[in-house]
Amino acid sequence: MKTTSIRVNEINRDWFIVDAENQTLGRLASEIAQILRGKKKPFFTPHMDMGDFVIVINAEKVKVTGKKEKTKTYFRHSGFPGGITQVNLKKVRQDYPERIITNAVKGMLPHNRLGRKLLTQLKVYPGELHPHAAQQPQTITF
Repeated sequence: MKTTSIRVNEINRDWFIVDAENQTLGRLASEIAQILRGKKKPFFTPHMDMGDFVIVINAEKVKVTGKKEKTKTYFRHSGFPGGITQVNLKKVRQDYPERIITNAVKGMLPHNRLGRKLLTQLKVYPGELHPHAAQQPQTITF
């Protein structure tokens, strides 16, 4: 048996569209992270960008369990003393609903330059409309 390593010119990238309506946030984010990473492909190479593009629609309708709507908080820091800001999930859903899914997927990708590159292949939109119809994305359900 030989271990085959795929070359950059052999990588085939597809576009997928995911409807986040009534999907649980963590379960949806883990499936999206696997597609972005390329783990669903037969020739997965951990140090290469092999993943596909993922379009997420209806991000504002994603579901969370328990009391997370009020108790889950997102933290930011400006870099200055006393510059920490914390916002709960309810406020983020009203202002920037696409950040809910983006932050969840970001936490499931590698925390290095590969992870930052993979995150650029994630396109999240709060409603039904998206500008990627020309790529002819395949619809997938979880």
